[in-house]
Amino acid sequence: MAIALALHILAGWGPFHFGILALCLAGPAVAASHAVAISSGKDDPSIVVVDEVIGQWIALAGVSHYSWKTWLGAFVLFRLFDIWKPAPVRQLENLRGGVGIVADDVMAGIYAALALHIAGRFNLY
Repeated sequence: MAIALALHILAGWGPFHFGILALCLAGPAVAASHAVAISSGKDDPSIVVVDEVIGQWIALAGVSHYSWKTWLGAFVLFRLFDIWKPAPVRQLENLRGGVGIVADDVMAGIYAALALHIAGRFNLY
């Protein structure tokens, strides 16, 4: 969130930028996550956090404008969906290697972005 906030304040980045950034980072994130999983011998090593970053940026891509409410909402909703793991988030987590490490957070981010987008349509923030 700190990186996203800095990019928003210093460079004027908006939802479109965070969506594109998440998309561009997905491939390298899968490869790096896969390499760390192999070298650590763990299915989802806790030292891998790029998946969380991508999911959070996807959540931020769903807002219509930024305010303290949307920043907080993006954080809380992404964490909620990442912890709760509604279908297909849990199923994506079971994919092998880097794909599984990243895919579940991407889907949690998509759910959060959709919730924020719908809330914005109803002027709830």
